[in-house]
Amino acid sequence: MAPERPNIVFIFSDQQHWRAWGGEDPTFETPNLDRLAQQSFVFGRSFCTTPQCSPSRSSMFTGRYPSETGVMGNIGAYGGAPLRMETVATRLQALGYATGYFGKWHLGQDRAGTAGWDEAAGDIRTERPADAETTRLGVDFLRRRSGQRPFALFLSYNDPHDVYDYDPGAPAPERCPPLPESWHRQAFEQVPGVHEDFMTQDQGTLLHGLDAGAWQGYHVFYREKVRLYDAEVGRVLDGLERWGVIDSTIVIVTSDHGDMDTHHRLIFKGPFMYEQMVRVPLLIRVPASVGGSSPRRVDDVDVVNTDLAPTLIDFAGGSPDGMLSDGFSLRPLLTASGLGPCRDYVIGQYHGKQRWVNPIRMIRTAEFKYNRYLVHGEELYHLSEDPHELVNLAADPGYRHVKAELSAELDRWIATHDDPFYDLTVTDRAGLPLELIV
Repeated sequence: MAPERPNIVFIFSDQQHWRAWGGEDPTFETPNLDRLAQQSFVFGRSFCTTPQCSPSRSSMFTGRYPSETGVMGNIGAYGGAPLRMETVATRLQALGYATGYFGKWHLGQDRAGTAGWDEAAGDIRTERPADAETTRLGVDFLRRRSGQRPFALFLSYNDPHDVYDYDPGAPAPERCPPLPESWHRQAFEQVPGVHEDFMTQDQGTLLHGLDAGAWQGYHVFYREKVRLYDAEVGRVLDGLERWGVIDSTIVIVTSDHGDMDTHHRLIFKGPFMYEQMVRVPLLIRVPASVGGSSPRRVDDVDVVNTDLAPTLIDFAGGSPDGMLSDGFSLRPLLTASGLGPCRDYVIGQYHGKQRWVNPIRMIRTAEFKYNRYLVHGEELYHLSEDPHELVNLAADPGYRHVKAELSAELDRWIATHDDPFYDLTVTDRAGLPLELIV
């Protein structure tokens, strides 16, 4: 009989797009993620609510969209209010779990949001330990907690976010994977102007105007950061085996959002909703001893990171009620006792970066993606025919009805969820409201 309350290990990286591991792209060297994938459900259509650290994390830990958590932007940036509601940690504590959190927090200092952790590295509200230290603390937690009451360990890693350390002046690597098709074919005149603004006025200036070699260097540097993260994952998996709890522990590995990784001649993250931004890896290992079904790849179910908190509460023996505002428990799918979430579409939100506020809303079906910028225009991509999102059809009369249907459905979602999208203020990069700019 499966135990009522399995252990939980929740591992997540920072800024890893859905293809940034060896199981999706062999130019990434990730032997540990690859071996975990052989034992896991691998979700090919896994999405974050927003391609920003703090708001996405608020969704992972509460099961709600950023417009509900109140964490619209990164902490310290415009819209970056601290998380002021309970997280999955308090729920797990109430169910008798020993909880631990090590690594970058990035959700502010409100007591309600930071509650629920029996152990954390220093002050959870401000600490950002190096990744090797996060692993050391996590493995020590496993050593001490194995054999005791059920535990829930959350490990938050910095890599591959440290791609921001890339120096385009460094010597070019000898071997470089080819740049993506969209790097060669990107047409900035077809998309909202803030894409090119990001490259010519913001963080993209690092590579704007440089030759292909500098871009390939970024490509390689990002892969090295993913490789370093993978090594840390391997040490945690080894710890689970060493302390004899691997077969009583659910392991979830994901990321908070993606990185452009030179696609569309863009780097880092910014005011865009391409697949590299909104899709993230998701591997879930549920051992047979705790009711897990046969591992497999799942490409026909849309999963959003709002589903993760309800899933954990469900496996822990509690009711996911209160964490189901925007999410669904994946337990029925993972245990072959039911189906996965049945979504007609996925919604994505974007607020801004630092002082530069550019609100965007995305609605994505299996066939189309429609992005609405509050003032900067629209995008419509026929994903089934244009998976690289190269042709913006928003102004194409042949797709007028498609755009109208998606636009209406997006407006219904905004109204139903009290999303303040249409009441937000758009700014320039300095934070000055656009309507005040002469």
